[in-house]
Amino acid sequence: MPEVEALASFLRERAVGRAVIRADVAAFSAVKTFDPPLTALSGAVVSGASRYGKFLSLDFDGMHLITHLARGGWLQWRDSLPPAPPKPGKSPLAFRLHLTPAYSDELGDGGPVSGFDLTEMGTKKGLAVYLVRDPQDVPGIARLGPDALAVTPDELAALLRDQRSQLKGTLTDQTVLAGIGNAYSDEILHVARMSPFKNASKLTAEEIGVLHASIQAVLSDAVDRSVGQRAATLKGEKRSGLRVHARAGLPCPVCGDTVRTISLADKHYEYCPTCQTDGRELADRRMSKLLK
Repeated sequence: MPEVEALASFLRERAVGRAVIRADVAAFSAVKTFDPPLTALSGAVVSGASRYGKFLSLDFDGMHLITHLARGGWLQWRDSLPPAPPKPGKSPLAFRLHLTPAYSDELGDGGPVSGFDLTEMGTKKGLAVYLVRDPQDVPGIARLGPDALAVTPDELAALLRDQRSQLKGTLTDQTVLAGIGNAYSDEILHVARMSPFKNASKLTAEEIGVLHASIQAVLSDAVDRSVGQRAATLKGEKRSGLRVHARAGLPCPVCGDTVRTISLADKHYEYCPTCQTDGRELADRRMSKLLK
């Protein structure tokens, strides 16, 4: 979520007030809607950019171009786009949006045509593009829980009360709490000194207070570090601020213990035994006995 918030801020600076020349689709499976058609974007002027959980929205008068970057997707701003439409194929490019030059009112007149590419690395494709009249027309947005940065301690307590899943899974469930992904859930749990396998519904009032403070601290710090960065530098900024995620085998910055990793299906997450599990190493399987 912090990177999506930063991308929205970036687009507000670069794209607002500019008109769409055309939209190119290189990966047809990425486009999830057909009404309105993408051709309706031609000539539409960007009025803003916003975030819904981990969804990024480029806003127009009466339309929203919404993207979910999934795990391997990214937005790449380009100051000069090639005029020829991209050819569908094995390239990471999925979608391209051409915008009028910042200092021209004429479509395609006044300087290099800039805009952005949506790309996706890896073989598992999850990047999605929607053109809708109302953001709530996107199923994933309609199902979102309250935003993680806006939720109060009392609201968090109510959300967790009926959750019977492990805390890690609850934090990343977008229908419960919107905006927390795999990486930042690791960071939040490390700051809160809680096991990822702890039962979400069994947290005490004191623990919920600690968890809420950790959510706010980790996400607010990440947003502060990310907003203002160029889109090309956001991922590097994210990695530089992580304490445990993607740092398996390295020392914990708090206690010096070795950061451990757990692999479940196609995901992995990291934790510090000393800080989070009383020194115990968690079993690398979904049905771990270490719930507390």
